[in-house]
Amino acid sequence: MIRKASGTTTVLIGLVLVWGIFQALNDNFLSARNLSNLLLQIAVLGTLAVGMVMVLILGEIDLSVGAVAGVSAAVLARLIADQGAPAWLAIAAAVATGAVIGLLHGLVITSAGIPSFIITLAGLLVWQGVQLALVGDGGQIPIRDTAIRSIASSYVVPGFGWVLAVLVVAGFAGLRALRRARRARHELPNPPLPAEVPALVLVAVVVLAVTWLLNSYFGIPWVFVLLLALAGAAGVLMTGTSFGRHVTAIGGNREAARRAGIPVARTVVVVFVLVSAIAALAGVVEASRQFSASNALGGGTLQLNAIAAAVIGGTSLFGGRGRIYHAILGALVVGSVQNGLDLLGEPAAVKNIATGVILVIAVVLDALGRRRRAARGFL
Repeated sequence: MIRKASGTTTVLIGLVLVWGIFQALNDNFLSARNLSNLLLQIAVLGTLAVGMVMVLILGEIDLSVGAVAGVSAAVLARLIADQGAPAWLAIAAAVATGAVIGLLHGLVITSAGIPSFIITLAGLLVWQGVQLALVGDGGQIPIRDTAIRSIASSYVVPGFGWVLAVLVVAGFAGLRALRRARRARHELPNPPLPAEVPALVLVAVVVLAVTWLLNSYFGIPWVFVLLLALAGAAGVLMTGTSFGRHVTAIGGNREAARRAGIPVARTVVVVFVLVSAIAALAGVVEASRQFSASNALGGGTLQLNAIAAAVIGGTSLFGGRGRIYHAILGALVVGSVQNGLDLLGEPAAVKNIATGVILVIAVVLDALGRRRRAARGFL
């Protein structure tokens, strides 16, 4: 019997196809320079998507992450420009700003029982207004601090790049092995071991090939390394701690989680604090890329693209299922499509349409996958 590819394998195959198509249409797509630019471009999207995966697994949603990134970047820029604050203090204040915003969102959602969609939509409007007030009439605040500016403009040495590539492949294999072991420990069915091989081979080939190409240019951007580190830390939190298991349980069945003694309200609040703090980090990265904090930072379709990246990567919109690395995969797909269309000279309208179509396909595949797993006894 021929088994259908897993969700991760499907996304990886889709990513390879996207790269192949755009390379055929424009031979600059897989050049070292463009791949380096691609990784820089997805740094902010991928960071936001890491937080979005967490909140989607919880069975909630956060529409305010772009605005939180913008207001946090404005706080960073104001502290540096007006107070002469050192970079570490300005970054800490920006992240703390995001955490406080997330705390407010979480407390209102849990205490008033209002859907997160409504609260974070209101937060989107409120924090965009605060961002405009902080930035002021000039429209942007230049950032001249070299430490901040270097975050998105530095590269790792080639040797460390190869070490990082091997660690990424090993980490992916380790995650799959741990997942199998955990399911076996709880007497849950596992797919046959050969079904795991295609995803691992695809990851190894893509990671090693991209590393070779990037090392022929400036190397792997440090900001992408930071994204991988964030994803790794969040992955450990979500898969290796009781907190992560509580989040997954709540997303799967909130009432059952409550009856099992899981502190639902507290867990929801903590997730929203983490998501907003991660959004603040994304704001710092974008400010570093732009060398400024502007009133447009975090605007447009950024937060919607973050949701799209999480879902396209394999996280379920229905809650209770997802992995942090889905954020990286989804961001690569969305970023690759947008980058490729830019190279072809297509307008923003085409990019939005393409992203929306891919998102619909991902949601349909997720719904079909849920039905198939339910029919076969997979959770």
